[in-house]
Amino acid sequence: MKSPVTVAVTGAAGQIGYSLLFRIAAGEMLGKDQPVKLKLLEIPVEGPQKAMRGVAMELDDCAFPLLSSISMHDDPNEAFGDANWCLLVGSKPRGPGMERADLLKDNGKIFIGQGKAIDENAADDCRVAVVGNPCNTNTMIAAAHAKRLGPERFTAMTRLDQNRASTQLAQKAGVPVTDVNDLIIYGNHSPTMYANFKNATIGGKPVTDVITDHAWLEGEFLTKVGKRGAAIIEARGLSSAASAANALIDHVRALSTVSDEVHSIAVKSDGSYGFAEGIWASMPVKTVAPGTYEVVQGLPIDEFSASKIAVTNDELVGERETVKEMLG
Repeated sequence: MKSPVTVAVTGAAGQIGYSLLFRIAAGEMLGKDQPVKLKLLEIPVEGPQKAMRGVAMELDDCAFPLLSSISMHDDPNEAFGDANWCLLVGSKPRGPGMERADLLKDNGKIFIGQGKAIDENAADDCRVAVVGNPCNTNTMIAAAHAKRLGPERFTAMTRLDQNRASTQLAQKAGVPVTDVNDLIIYGNHSPTMYANFKNATIGGKPVTDVITDHAWLEGEFLTKVGKRGAAIIEARGLSSAASAANALIDHVRALSTVSDEVHSIAVKSDGSYGFAEGIWASMPVKTVAPGTYEVVQGLPIDEFSASKIAVTNDELVGERETVKEMLG
C-alpha cells in the first residue's frame, strides 16, 4: 500500500465540497491504489462548522478503504499543514448588486491569507488548485504571497469550461463526447473565456468540417459556454456544484498523470498566445511529470481566435489592476 497523500479542501461544507470529497475518498482523483488523508477547512462560524462535522460523519460511514484519516479545521495554518494538494474551493459568492471589483477585493483578502498559510505549512511538493471565483486572479493573489513555493505550483481551474464546451460540440454533432478532442480554453474563467474550437477535432476531423454551421460556432456556441454558469443558476437557483467538483477531479487527475494529452489549465503567463506576462490565463498544457506541466507552444491562432484572446486578456489585466495592492 502506498503512503497516504494529504489533501486539504477549503469550503468543505459547501455544495462543491459535498460533491467532491466522497469522490476523492473513493480514489477517483488520485487513483484506486492511493490512500488519502483529508483535511477539511471551513470558516470559524458554527453553521458551516456543524455542517462540516456532518460531512465528516458521512465520510466515516462510507467506510472508504482509501480514506486514511479525516481532520476538521477552522484555521488555515492547521488545515494546510503537510498538505500535498490544496484545493481552494471556498470563496465569497457574488451577492445581489455586488460589482466584480468588490468581489475581487473581498476574495483577495481570503487568498492572501491562504497563500501565506500554504507557503508556510504545506509539504515541499504541494500543488494548489483554485476553484473559488474569480479563480484566475485569486490564484495570482495566493501565489504572490508564497515565497517558498513557486508560482508554477498554483493553478486555476478552467476544466469546467473545457468540459462544457466539449459537450456542446458533441451534442451539436450528434456524437459521444469522447469523440471531441483538443478543445482548449483560453483566458479567464468568465464569460470572456475563449473555447478554441478552431484547433479541436470531432472523430479525428476538424470541428469546422464536422459542424459546418460556422455562425453557430462563432456565436451561440461561445456564448452558451461562457454563460453556462449563469444559465444553471437560473435553472436550479444555485451555482454549479457537481459539475464543478467533477471538473476539479479531472483537473487534478490530469496534472497527476503523465501523458501527451493537452488540457486546459490557468497558469502564470510568460507571454504565450498573446497574454500579458504575469497574469494567470488558461492555456494548453500537458503534464510532463506528476504535478509538473509545460505550456504547449506553437498551436495556430487565427485572426478570429486572436481577437477573442485579446478580449479575455484585457479582462485579466484589468482584474490585476483592481487588486494590484494585494500582490505584495
